[in-house]
Amino acid sequence: MLPRLLLLICAPLCEPAELLLIVSPSHPTEGSPVTLTCKMPSLRSSDAQFQFCFFRDAQALGPGWSSSPKLQIANMWKEDSGSYWCEAQTMASKVLRSRRSQINVHRVPVADVSLETQPPGGQVMEGDRLVLICSVAMGTGDITFLWYKGAIGLNLQTKTQRSLTAEYEIPTARESDAEQYYCVAENGYGPRPSGLVSITVRIPVSRPILMLRAPRAQAVVGDVLKLHCEALRGSHPILYWFYHEDVILGSSSAPSGGGASFNLSLTAEHSGNYSCEANNGLGAQRSEEVTLNFTVPTGARSNHLTSGVIEGLLGTLGPATVALLFCYGLKRKIGRRSTRDPLRSLPSPVPQEFPYLNSPTPGQLQPTYENVNVVSGHDVYSLVYYNQLEQESAAAETLGTHMEDQVSLDIYSRLRKANITDVDYEDAM
Repeated sequence: MLPRLLLLICAPLCEPAELLLIVSPSHPTEGSPVTLTCKMPSLRSSDAQFQFCFFRDAQALGPGWSSSPKLQIANMWKEDSGSYWCEAQTMASKVLRSRRSQINVHRVPVADVSLETQPPGGQVMEGDRLVLICSVAMGTGDITFLWYKGAIGLNLQTKTQRSLTAEYEIPTARESDAEQYYCVAENGYGPRPSGLVSITVRIPVSRPILMLRAPRAQAVVGDVLKLHCEALRGSHPILYWFYHEDVILGSSSAPSGGGASFNLSLTAEHSGNYSCEANNGLGAQRSEEVTLNFTVPTGARSNHLTSGVIEGLLGTLGPATVALLFCYGLKRKIGRRSTRDPLRSLPSPVPQEFPYLNSPTPGQLQPTYENVNVVSGHDVYSLVYYNQLEQESAAAETLGTHMEDQVSLDIYSRLRKANITDVDYEDAM
């Protein structure tokens, strides 16, 4: 009777008890935690002491055998999918095993891919560090990031990592790095591109070059002087300032290259040193100084030769008077014959623009000499002309006419005193 009673009491302990493996959550996604619980419904925890161990595809998980019936897995990934079970061992080394449970870990496709820059805004100084940051709003598992440059999609770099962001670095930005960029992310469900991001490389201005352009080799008061300033390198827009002896004359902006110009009507005070400055917000640069010296005409210069001076010259020169008379008459004679026997016209000098390019002294005016064989009837004359580029003014022409009339009157008066007739005078002319 007693043995049978003991058998009834020991039966629950001696017979194999059923184990259950509980997975929470039952359908995990990548990156999420999972809890495994090994449960024995027919026994209370106080009934006996057990050691527990959890397995996946015949591989023990965690620390191995433990007194805890639970195992916490912090992050589940796609490769963690498989067949799971647990085992319980009694103090008598009897092992109980649960049924197998299949766990499939679901991967989340990448979505909302974006490209950002550091520094922000897509603007970087030449020589500074530029970072292109590719990000996804969601996506699990190993994500492959790719960076592309330009419309043709030149691949710059490829990275695969278990992260929602990845970086591509340009250590030293150059002018050639100014372009459009985009990135692509994918984790096995197809590539997802970001939008285009434009990168601007800001370049400080180089030292500008100043050029002065005058309408003649030796500028005079009243001429319009053109100042042209240009920095050959630098991001636009560029603001140019023009100076005369460090005094600001004015400014001009160049939004898209080519430099800027400033026109100045010369006065007597404008002789001296000129310079210009270029600034695009990244630092200013000043040009070298250019020196401009020009002639300031005076009203007294047009009245140097008076009738008293002419009389003094005629009285002093004496014998030279006849030679002067002959030359003057020859000129008049050739002029009268030119109506019957026209001479070929002489080419007029073409007005030129004379630049002063960062040079301390302007170019010197060079006379132009031209030999012309003038044929009139049986006479051949070899004439030498002196062409002075735009030097003769209206005042000079008036002075020449006045001198001719004055000389003619004085010579005629002296010839009359010398008893030379009007007929002889006219023949000599």
